[in-house]
Amino acid sequence: MDIALGTMWFGTSVSEEESFAILDRFVEAGGTMLDTANNYAFWLNGGVGGESEEVLGRWLASRPGMRDRIVLGTKVGAKPLAPGSGLENVEGLSSTAITSAAEDSLRRLQTDHIDLYWAHYEDRSVPLEDTMSGFGELVTSGKVGRIGVSNHPVWRVERARTAGPVPYTDLQYRYSYLQPRPGVKLPEGGHYHVNEDLLGYARDAGLKLWAYTALLSGVYSGRPDRPLPEHYEHVGNTRRLAVLGEVADELGATRNQVVLAWLMGGDPPIIPIVGVGKLAHLEEFLPAAELRLDAELGERLDSAV
Repeated sequence: MDIALGTMWFGTSVSEEESFAILDRFVEAGGTMLDTANNYAFWLNGGVGGESEEVLGRWLASRPGMRDRIVLGTKVGAKPLAPGSGLENVEGLSSTAITSAAEDSLRRLQTDHIDLYWAHYEDRSVPLEDTMSGFGELVTSGKVGRIGVSNHPVWRVERARTAGPVPYTDLQYRYSYLQPRPGVKLPEGGHYHVNEDLLGYARDAGLKLWAYTALLSGVYSGRPDRPLPEHYEHVGNTRRLAVLGEVADELGATRNQVVLAWLMGGDPPIIPIVGVGKLAHLEEFLPAAELRLDAELGERLDSAV
């Protein structure tokens, strides 16, 4: 299954019992990729960061043999240094911060290795060579399999890939079928949106591209309590929503499922990260793993502007 399960809310807004049920069902359905971060979810319910990792660690510990069946990814760089602080006061991406945070994540996850370790949040206060040496040390030691980068300008990614012993192999950015208005700044601090340059870079460099906020937090469901965000309101998206609905009806699928299939079938193919808070939400997106868009349907979706 080329869909990753986002576990941001586990341990805060999603109970441990519900988290375990979601994880069990995801793996039962053939899912293997789990995405978390060491700062999830410090902004919720008195969280301080690390709650999601701790839930995943307890789940892995209670499921003998499960660790070998999954691809476990977590992130470093954006965990606040003190309870109650925010992104203005984070650990950053120095080699010291990276190696120290990795040890903390390994302990919370109750594992001896991280399959994919992400640079979560850009840090220009330290040289790229220092950042990449920290990641390289972890890969060399076997504590990390490969490294990825999230929410960095493309030029910084390319420079970083030649600044250390081990290059980034994966990219994680915000992306979905609907596009924000050109030039608009996303209200979520630190989010970088996929653009044509990034798509071309991933394709030409042979990097894996992952998309978070792939379903725009429920916008495609059409629920009245999930309206289109103001920065997505423009005539192009009105047309895209109409075509998306037509394609979904023709396929007997939901709009969420078609969006996921569109991402996975793109050029380059994109791994969507889908966060769920209820088992029912997981059940709705699982059929997307088998949904295929033929060339005609893909072209209709791509050209809907």
